[in-house]
Amino acid sequence: MTIRDRIFDKLDELNMTQKDFSQKTGIPESTISDWRKKRTNPTAEKLMVICNTLGVSIEWLLSGIEQPGDRGKPMDWYVIDAKTESGMLISIYNSLDKAAQARLLGYAEALKNME
Repeated sequence: MTIRDRIFDKLDELNMTQKDFSQKTGIPESTISDWRKKRTNPTAEKLMVICNTLGVSIEWLLSGIEQPGDRGKPMDWYVIDAKTESGMLISIYNSLDKAAQARLLGYAEALKNME
């Protein structure tokens, strides 16, 4: 099953029309139609908005596999929307020099230990 297949299956499951999906994602209806008609997949920059709109993880969208609960091996990486608070924090962290990054991590660790 492809990314495109998973998107359209999820739309059916959610009873969401292509028009509704287009309005919620900002992706033109013609682009969504092309995925169906031309059997193509969305471009990478659209994947996170698709996941947010459909309520699925990027892992599920790309592979069809969802890591269940706390079982299995935890992920060694995260996919975060840059517009969220977590994404903004990562952007700020990445803009700092190494010394400031180390200080920020120290502050975060100290805050965590206060609880």
